[in-house]
Amino acid sequence: MPVIKVKENESFDITMRRFKRACEKSGILAEIRKREFYEKPTIKRKKAKELAIKRNMKKNFKNNIHKKFFFNKNI
Repeated sequence: MPVIKVKENESFDITMRRFKRACEKSGILAEIRKREFYEKPTIKRKKAKELAIKRNMKKNFKNNIHKKFFFNKNI
């Protein structure tokens, strides 16, 4: 859990904002949402596989766009 030291003459709102930012950076809220409900190992593997496919498709799409603009001889 992130530790925030309250500075002298610092308002509660600013301190709370710093705490929220520290929590976001550490990934606590994302971890809580991920662990909120039990997920079967088969579902975890399926989601991981889908994310990998999506990442590869995105990577390939970016590479193909790059090739079209810089290696097209018809222009």
